[in-house]
Amino acid sequence: MYMRSETQLFRHELKFFIDSSEMAVLVNRLGAVIPRDANAGSGEYMIRSLYFDDMFESAYEEKLAGVEKRKKYRIRIYNYSDSIIKLECKQKQGQYIHKMSAVLSREEADSIIAGDYGFLLGRNETVCRQFYIECAGRKMVPKVVVDYDRVPFVFPYGDVRITFDCGIRAGLFNGTLYDRQLPVAEVLEPGQLIMEVKFTQYLPEFIRSLLCVSDGEYTAYSKYTICLEKKKELSGLI
Repeated sequence: MYMRSETQLFRHELKFFIDSSEMAVLVNRLGAVIPRDANAGSGEYMIRSLYFDDMFESAYEEKLAGVEKRKKYRIRIYNYSDSIIKLECKQKQGQYIHKMSAVLSREEADSIIAGDYGFLLGRNETVCRQFYIECAGRKMVPKVVVDYDRVPFVFPYGDVRITFDCGIRAGLFNGTLYDRQLPVAEVLEPGQLIMEVKFTQYLPEFIRSLLCVSDGEYTAYSKYTICLEKKKELSGLI
């Protein structure tokens, strides 16, 4: 089952806390029957996201309050590179998600970070126009960097995507997205990671069977929320 909101297709998203030993077992199981994401040349890639929020930290507060329908904006890069830069909006409604994205040039990304977002009105993508409205009306600013290493698997039937996000780290943003030496701090206990299962219409039964984890538990974990809290902790704000 899946949900449509006007023309938007919402996908299921399930998250589980697991440990590195469980991941090793699951990766072996999945690897025998499901291909890795073709974008993961060495089997994994690094993701860096810069999250934006307003002066009231509304996205953060809505998550804590359990607001049913909410959204977050971020700029995302891969492997510290500027070869692919995306502006993304992730909308969430219960266990359903919808993601909109637009490709940015490095100059456009730097302009947004600097607070110069007027060019977004000239873009055709919905996410660009929506983010312009958010920036103009709510003064959206960079809040925290979130880094992690992702091991991805994909299965075309049901549009299934299974990812293992390891080494989740909060970063103290220093004005550039591409700095490999950006100060970061781990946010989970050693050996802990997040397994995410996303699918559109259905999750095949054989994949459900493969993903049975003994101690894993479903979680509503938000990388943005926990990394913002870690940043505040490091800054002495909480």
